[in-house]
Amino acid sequence: MRPRAAAVRREAKRPSSRYEQASSGGARARRSFFRGASLARDSRREDFEMARANSGRRRYGPKAQKKVERAMHERKHGTLRSGRSGKKVTSRKQAIAIGLSEARRSGARVPKRSSGSRKRK
Repeated sequence: MRPRAAAVRREAKRPSSRYEQASSGGARARRSFFRGASLARDSRREDFEMARANSGRRRYGPKAQKKVERAMHERKHGTLRSGRSGKKVTSRKQAIAIGLSEARRSGARVPKRSSGSRKRK
């Protein structure tokens, strides 16, 4: 026995993504789909604001900002050198790391190094 043609057609049109499922339900379903995305975005923003409110102050002090700014400037002009090997630093991340480590050495307010970067040393 062959399956009915209508049943075959229905299976071919099954929506694959969540957006297609929402759009097959009409405008109301689409609105609720996008509203869910904005709710997730709002909750992330609230988490960030709560973390900021709990800390009460900036993570990096102005002295640290100056050190990183100077390191980035030197990298841009090609004069920033790595400490051990003396090679020219071209990586933006490396320049930031050098600036922060100099700031730590000079006693600026900088968070402790992450455990991942400590293991690699």
